[in-house]
Amino acid sequence: MKRREFLASTAAFAAVGPFVHTAAKADDRNPVIGQGEHRYQCFHNWGEVPDTIHWFETHGVAIDKAGFIYIKHRAGGQKPKSPAEAQDTIVVFDPAGKFVRSFGKEYHGGGHGIDIREENGQEFLYLSCMMPVNLVVKTDLKGEVVWRKEAPSEAHVYDRPGTPFTPTNVAFAPDGGFYVGDGYGSNYIHQYDKDARWVRTFGGTGDAPGKFRTPHGLWLDNRPGREVDLVVADRANARLQYLSLDGKPKSIDKDVSFPAHFDIRGDVLLVPDLHARVTLFDKNNDVLAHLGYDPAWTRQVLDGFKIRTQPERWPAGKFIHPHDACFDKDGNLFVTEWVSTGRVSFLKHVG
Repeated sequence: MKRREFLASTAAFAAVGPFVHTAAKADDRNPVIGQGEHRYQCFHNWGEVPDTIHWFETHGVAIDKAGFIYIKHRAGGQKPKSPAEAQDTIVVFDPAGKFVRSFGKEYHGGGHGIDIREENGQEFLYLSCMMPVNLVVKTDLKGEVVWRKEAPSEAHVYDRPGTPFTPTNVAFAPDGGFYVGDGYGSNYIHQYDKDARWVRTFGGTGDAPGKFRTPHGLWLDNRPGREVDLVVADRANARLQYLSLDGKPKSIDKDVSFPAHFDIRGDVLLVPDLHARVTLFDKNNDVLAHLGYDPAWTRQVLDGFKIRTQPERWPAGKFIHPHDACFDKDGNLFVTEWVSTGRVSFLKHVG
């Protein structure tokens, strides 16, 4: 998350804790939020975080087929002075919140997007990293590197000096290929085939259809009853953009404030929104619920952005800056937030 971009956008809008036992009864510490069939009991500061890990801006979350939860955080705001000071940026927990393993010291300071895809019976991580080296990395579930990709020279959009490439997230194409969103760089999206070969580049900076201002998250929207499209969290433009699989603009939805990324379960689209809420959309992209949303609380969160560094002010059942979220196999939610101490919340589906 770029603070300058966040401040500019929101101007127009006028703690790691102990492991949480998810069988606790609903009370002020674990309130139920949402409505109707979309109600969730909140358990913040989820997971047994080992002493070797100090959360810093928990940016990403993904879940593998076995139900293990992968949390990706920046690990620190600066490059470590020595290798011994580097933290692992990817921390893995079992479904009960027990620590399993961690890895990724090489991404210290730049841990960002993380997604998982199964290919020929094996699951792989696709990691988007920023600083010290901006790249996309494919690894196995234990961090063994398959390939690394920096800015695609074939696109020629980075030929001019001062044109940055800073990837934020990856989406998976139905043919085995994938898309890379240059969300913190130059606002392009790069398409690759199933062999990780560059296909095309589209987008660029702007607010016209097909242009972006921070294409931070992207996803294949293949929900039943819909035409299969690429949906982009065009964050600083405060909209969701739909594009064909070859990058042609199709439609725009604006029931978002500062969208960050996506997940899908059945016909529900999940959108974590950095403006203090998590939104669920139905197959027609009508809002089912704005989880944790309270206009008065949002105004507090966006007033100077001090609250992101003050966990003692974070009420249960509210969010500060949701940066990523995903469903587990039972329809529960995991939410990670862009806050200085990191924050992982487990939302147990009760409705």
